[in-house]
Amino acid sequence: MKQFIGFIISSPSDTIERRQILPISKGAFNKVKKYATQYDMMTKQSVPSLIVKLGIPTTISMFITSLYNMADSYYVGQINTSASGATGIVLGLMAILQAIGFMYGHGTGSVISRLLGKKDVEGARKFSSTGFWLALISGFVLMLLGLLLLEPLMYLLGSTPTILPYAKTYATCILCAAPALISSCVMNIILRYEGRAFFAMVGLTSGGVLNIFLDALFMDCMNMGIFGAGLATAISQHVSWFILLTMFILRKTQTSLAVRYITIKWRTIWEIISTGLPSLARQGLASISTMLLNNAAGAYGDAAIAAMSIVNRISMFVFSVALGIGQGFQPVAGFNYGAKKYSRVKEGFFFTLSLGTILLGVASLIVYFNAGSCIHLFRDDPDVIRMGIPALHAQCIALFFVPFQVCNNMTFQSIGYMFNATFLSTLRNGLYFIPILLIFSHVFGLAGIQTAQAVADILTCFTCIPFTISFFAKLPKD
Repeated sequence: MKQFIGFIISSPSDTIERRQILPISKGAFNKVKKYATQYDMMTKQSVPSLIVKLGIPTTISMFITSLYNMADSYYVGQINTSASGATGIVLGLMAILQAIGFMYGHGTGSVISRLLGKKDVEGARKFSSTGFWLALISGFVLMLLGLLLLEPLMYLLGSTPTILPYAKTYATCILCAAPALISSCVMNIILRYEGRAFFAMVGLTSGGVLNIFLDALFMDCMNMGIFGAGLATAISQHVSWFILLTMFILRKTQTSLAVRYITIKWRTIWEIISTGLPSLARQGLASISTMLLNNAAGAYGDAAIAAMSIVNRISMFVFSVALGIGQGFQPVAGFNYGAKKYSRVKEGFFFTLSLGTILLGVASLIVYFNAGSCIHLFRDDPDVIRMGIPALHAQCIALFFVPFQVCNNMTFQSIGYMFNATFLSTLRNGLYFIPILLIFSHVFGLAGIQTAQAVADILTCFTCIPFTISFFAKLPKD
């Protein structure tokens, strides 16, 4: 016999006589209780402890993701300098795929967190399902287009004739994993915005650890060359996709990916896309900037492309510290903004900024004083090391200015301030970086290429200041 318990429906104006006790199954009651507990955690738990709780799994995920990207660079670097340069070329392709995934993911997740803050679970499910299926379909479309236009795409991304064979092989594997990569971004971000960062971490780290193992197996033991690195990445992406999907199938979440929740209303689709535009702009411009960087560095040979590729990988590994903590702050900002607990949004912003600056500062100093050794790990080529050290030094100095811009971007995107978020997200890899790279490379040569990203980071940080002051000045009281 199904068990039932009483569920009280009342309002502050109700008298005892007017209150209704409605029957509800024990399973349904436990689900309601679980959702209520999740809501209390997001809106009542100490903000610093909550951000750390959500940020640690996310930071671990970012570390593992950066680590397996670095593992690819390490193993490919054992082949030759041209193969090492190919990882930098394909990095631009991966940035395009991630740009689409992050657009759907952050667009969906930001709306979901605010809806859950308003206790609108049904509305959140419509957005989660729609965002996931849009991403999956987009992944198949991009896979087909990329495979059909593979060679011109590689040249567009900055390949040289000597790098091209390696780049095409590696890119083919990445494109075959495009549907899984893009839709995994959506599932991962939805889990984080729900406050279930641990589940997101399980999916990403499992795939990352598997990728590192397969790199060693395919390249060291089976001598499969750069195809082995690409195959390892493709397999790990699909495994990660399946693990993340399992979290939704087992109903570990409030949201759902079920087809019945899909809505084809233009308003819903536009809200997902418009909310995710800052991520598309940020990652899309990262792809364009990588392409321009490879083309500029190509004038100095394959060693220059390899050097800048390795420096970017190392910088991203260090940058993942601030990014992980910032992503732990995102659901806190969106949830509490939706619940109209604005003081918690402000407290979370400054805590994230302080913690991110300290952690990133320490990591940057360690890498700065060991720059040569870090680059040597990936490629034992004197020219690569010589060209890479000044670039890595500049990046390490600029990383001190990164946490502030990260906090601004993530705050505005999480609470739905689309203009602020989109504009600020275009600065670091676009509106500042691209003209600085073009001018500096012409005026200062290789030194300009090595320092362009650092200058763009510093200018972006200072540009964020008036946006921050204006936002907090206008933020209502709880």
